[in-house]
Amino acid sequence: MPVLPATTPRTPARRSLIAFGLAGALAVTAGPVAPAAAAGRPAGPTPPRQSTATGANVANPVVAGPIARTTPVGDSRHGYPFLATDVDLAAAGYVEEEFFLFGTATRYAVQGTQDAVVLGADQPYGTRLVVRRPANTGKFNGVVIAEWNNVSNQWDQEVDWFQSHEHLIREGYAWVGVSAQRAGLHSATGLKAWSPGRYGPLDLTVGGTVTDDSLSYDVFSQAVKAVRHPTGVDPLGRLPAPRYVIATGHSQSAGRLANYYNGVQRSANVLDAVVLHGGGGVLRTDLATPVFRLNSEGDVASGILPAAARSQADSPVLRSWEVAGASHGDWKLITDYGPLRKRDIGSYPGGYPGEPQTCTLPSLSRVPQHMVQNAVYDHTVAWVAHGVAPPAAPRIDMTGTTPPAVARDDLGLALGGIRLAQHEVPLRINSGSNSGPGFCFLDGISVPLTDAQLATLYPTVRSYVDASVAATLLAADAGHLPRSFTRDPAWYSDLRDLIGEYVAAGRISEYAAARLEDRLRRAEQAGTAGNTARAGALLEQLADRAEKSITRDPAARDAVLRTTEALIALLDAAERRAR
Repeated sequence: MPVLPATTPRTPARRSLIAFGLAGALAVTAGPVAPAAAAGRPAGPTPPRQSTATGANVANPVVAGPIARTTPVGDSRHGYPFLATDVDLAAAGYVEEEFFLFGTATRYAVQGTQDAVVLGADQPYGTRLVVRRPANTGKFNGVVIAEWNNVSNQWDQEVDWFQSHEHLIREGYAWVGVSAQRAGLHSATGLKAWSPGRYGPLDLTVGGTVTDDSLSYDVFSQAVKAVRHPTGVDPLGRLPAPRYVIATGHSQSAGRLANYYNGVQRSANVLDAVVLHGGGGVLRTDLATPVFRLNSEGDVASGILPAAARSQADSPVLRSWEVAGASHGDWKLITDYGPLRKRDIGSYPGGYPGEPQTCTLPSLSRVPQHMVQNAVYDHTVAWVAHGVAPPAAPRIDMTGTTPPAVARDDLGLALGGIRLAQHEVPLRINSGSNSGPGFCFLDGISVPLTDAQLATLYPTVRSYVDASVAATLLAADAGHLPRSFTRDPAWYSDLRDLIGEYVAAGRISEYAAARLEDRLRRAEQAGTAGNTARAGALLEQLADRAEKSITRDPAARDAVLRTTEALIALLDAAERRAR
């Protein structure tokens, strides 16, 4: 066994662990419609621009709803919206409602980066919207995130909601999920099979005569038009008309949105911006609508982001970010989505905790790419509202393109890209690549470092804390994290998962873990609510308990203290900046 270094003696002033300057590191009070700071251009209270996305050429559908819930959520009769959220929206001042849309749409054939070709008009359709929005005007920030639901699994899946819902709720966004494609409705596991009584009237095939997704583009346009300029039932209830609508889509949906941007956006003119997450093809360069690409290391390594698309340089309307160590499907997505899939489909997704692991290496990167995604949405709002272009970011380093090969260090960690502390100052080897059946190639890996590796990298707890906090503040300074990043629950769930792993390994007792969990739960409640002083004090108590109760395994004790002390230091930085 390696000789483990002794824990650095704690001092009463735990929060003075960081000895470097924090000026400009955090600005945690501004809302997303305020312009974000950009290099060489200070933020200022400039009036928001008027949206130019009129949607004048897009038809208004008939909106029906909100559709009543006829059974409790989870009831086998399925009288509720598919994948109805398990988030306590009421406590956050939000509501979830489902609406049906009926109208006639134009069929389009996309053709690369050229305008789409009309295949037919006046094609009847019926589909649905799910809306999660502030219950009252005071909380609404004026921005709708319209998600093109992913159907890779042959049912509707709202990936970007799962990744960013805490941030969207915290900042007052409204979210709208659009069922635009046939598979979401008509597959053997689609909405119509899942609940014939609820979704029977819906149809995206014109009575079975349309066997492709050529209707999807105009259906999506009309869904956004119904939100922006309703003519009857308003899907946003009593909220004012949104100032801006930003489309978002992950993976398969990013590809559809790239096609939409190239072929339909110019004529439809119903969106203010587009976020392509985890893919999307080559984009035309003659449009004024901003596009933000966000890709993980896994997207680059697998070729999901085509080389030709990746080679497109940033421009006044295009920004591309790549997150080192992140995977296409990650821990955040699977752990948030898993319980709802189990409830409504009957099975957990691959890699869900406690389920058999089928990939070659432990799957699902723990790099919190979702925090970067949160920053993407806020920057996109500042882009369209105030003309403040998002900051640039370095691309992931490659050693080859055919096939794609990521450059790595001696630990196997990707070089280049946006480097969050979880990657730059690792406790685990996170990567975007894995192998095995099914979606393993998309789920990446997350393998804990050994005691010996951790002892070598971080001879003391403080050496980890200083490096981790510095990396996090650098990412915040660069604009690659949102201004409210310290309120993200992942800081606390990561610590909870860490403790759980050591309990499962028999290295921390269940009794000790229960005593730590009490403080962790209350710290999370305070920290996610923005009460950094209270959260920090509770984490101080957690660290005290860890030192007193984890005495037989110094490495396990130090593991808990590393993560706890780093979070305390980050909260202290946030508190100082808020003064």
